[in-house]
Amino acid sequence: MSRDYPLEKVRNIGIIAHIDAGKTTVSERVLFYTGLSHKIGEVHEGEATMDWMEQERERGITITSAAVTTFWTPTYATGNDSLKHRFNIIDTPGHVDFTAEVERSLKVLDGGVVVFDGVAGVESQSETVWRQADKYKVPRICFINKLDRTGASFDRSFKSIIDRLTPNAVRAQLPIGEEGNHEGVVDLLTMKAYYFEGNMGMDVREDEIPADMKAEAEKFRGEFIEKIVENDEALMNDYLEGKEIPLDKLKATLRKGVIALQIIPVFTGSALKNKGVQKMLDAVVDYLPSPLDVPAIKGIDPKTDKEVERPSDDNAPFAALAFKLQTDPFVGQLTFFRVYSGTVEAGSYIYNSTTGEKERLGRIVRMHANDREEVKKVYAGEIAAAVGLKSTRTSDTLCDENNPVILEKIEFMKPVVAVRIEPKTKADQEKMGLALKKLSDEDPTFTINTDAETMETIIAGMGELHLEVLVDRMRREFGVEANIGKPQVAYRETIQIPSSAEVKYVKQSGGKGQYGHVKIRIKPLEKLTEEEIKNLPKNTKRFDGGIEFVNSIKGGVIPQEYIPAVEKGIKEGMERGVVAGYKMVDVSTELYDGTYHDVDSSEIAFKIAASQAFQEAARKANPVLLEPIMKVEVVTPEEFMGDVTGNLSSKRGQIDSMDDRGGNRVVNAKVPLSEMFGYTTTLRSMTEGRASSTMEFDHYDVVPVNVAKEIVEKRK
Repeated sequence: MSRDYPLEKVRNIGIIAHIDAGKTTVSERVLFYTGLSHKIGEVHEGEATMDWMEQERERGITITSAAVTTFWTPTYATGNDSLKHRFNIIDTPGHVDFTAEVERSLKVLDGGVVVFDGVAGVESQSETVWRQADKYKVPRICFINKLDRTGASFDRSFKSIIDRLTPNAVRAQLPIGEEGNHEGVVDLLTMKAYYFEGNMGMDVREDEIPADMKAEAEKFRGEFIEKIVENDEALMNDYLEGKEIPLDKLKATLRKGVIALQIIPVFTGSALKNKGVQKMLDAVVDYLPSPLDVPAIKGIDPKTDKEVERPSDDNAPFAALAFKLQTDPFVGQLTFFRVYSGTVEAGSYIYNSTTGEKERLGRIVRMHANDREEVKKVYAGEIAAAVGLKSTRTSDTLCDENNPVILEKIEFMKPVVAVRIEPKTKADQEKMGLALKKLSDEDPTFTINTDAETMETIIAGMGELHLEVLVDRMRREFGVEANIGKPQVAYRETIQIPSSAEVKYVKQSGGKGQYGHVKIRIKPLEKLTEEEIKNLPKNTKRFDGGIEFVNSIKGGVIPQEYIPAVEKGIKEGMERGVVAGYKMVDVSTELYDGTYHDVDSSEIAFKIAASQAFQEAARKANPVLLEPIMKVEVVTPEEFMGDVTGNLSSKRGQIDSMDDRGGNRVVNAKVPLSEMFGYTTTLRSMTEGRASSTMEFDHYDVVPVNVAKEIVEKRK
């Protein structure tokens, strides 16, 4: 079987945006115009194809990123099948509680379409997804949507992109009319007007630019071309000499600029009114990269620990990244993976270099939202889902056993909200364990722990909505009924000054005794860059959750075989803090001395000694409680401004800024999470239901003394 689509005609793209910018509506139009669906599903009618989970349809939001394969021939090449392109599209959630979905999708995509609401412009979550795209160096184009809405303004939205996201944005189109008069778009490269007519705007009609827009179009075309030729010296000289630059040269240079993250062209339209989406798809073909245009992915060879590259080439050794697990009611667990190099066939064995296990790849399917198409073979640069992988988890590398590689892992945020959960009946108990395991496999920001003292099950996630949806899924998909406690904040503890401790753990009870003796020093952990962490000395290890362990033992005063036990004891000591029993973070521990006994010393003795020594040192190191601080954005009509800011201040909030946005006021503040439970309801009743808010985790900060006292009392 040969590849059915050449690599340069493949586009792996994501559609990313703030909640309610119309992202899923854009995706629905894309499916319709590319011929994948015969009917447009509307989000507000609860019929969107991409939002296939029941909860998504009820709430009108996207929860899981749906992966879809479809095809597009640019409108300027209709009927020319040699220009048909394959799109693998991932529609990502906009709600901050599902940030893991966006993170993992961006990791495996080559390009992105960032959608903005034409009324609101850049919103808080737009900034978050933009930063995530910057982190993974994803080339992108912008689409200012909803230009048919009252209060929509292309210029204001464009200015918010320049001010808040990037100075590299440039107008590639202008809208013909706004609000109720929005009719089409002007393309600033071809200098033509485009109207979308016929059934659902299927027919794209090219026309002359309206006379009253000619001067404006000329002005912005000049800006656009200047931005393009900045990327090519020869073109720059031609432009300065007043020569007319051919369209194909402008397009090719613009493409290079977009791929190099130097230019971000901005397109516009209204997906709901079927305007502008086809020209945006043309831009995906023209300017976003194919897998051949992005740098080869880097990984580590587990045999040599050296960095290796895997180019987008069918003949290179197979390497893929599993980026998402999803439970499918018909085929069981689906593992979505992106192939970076080589090919893989259904029925073959693949090697999971992250776990060191081999697995048989039963079937391979391509997803069209929630429909599946079986395929025999997948090639470099493609995205597909595997059926039947038992032990592969999110972020695992799948590769050829003879040429192993471990690709960079996807980093996920730590959960900040926890609730206690208990099954309603004995029958629910067994099912609950299984359901929770499956859901936590799917979602790395969802964790399950057992409280050591009360033996209760505690689940943690990114926010109230996140946990609500997961509990709802447990009921519907796994038939588990459960009682939920009140949301709890995931507090942490840390130390503020250095200290030290010495513990000798000795037990004599007839027969073999126990002997472990350690001396440790602890200090607050300093923040380092990734480069500095890579260059730490050999005797220093850094672990997730802000733990550093330094082994300074010289001359074998503690034998090498007991060092891992000491490390384990310190980690256990950090699990229960000394202020209120919360996990400790950001502590560096140095083991610098100790003694051992030839007969009585054992791993368990050293582990206990280390754990006790850590706790003793922590008590002397001025320990404090830390709480999650959330970045909160409230959009409110002017008349409620005083109430909103007063209320946030009463919640120990710090107001960062107040801006105008489309006739409303926007308040940005940092507020402790513990004060924000049920805030949406409070805000609605305070503003007659006219204000809205979003919040996301920002950082951990020290809890004020009087509040800390209350928390400690409650824990007791």
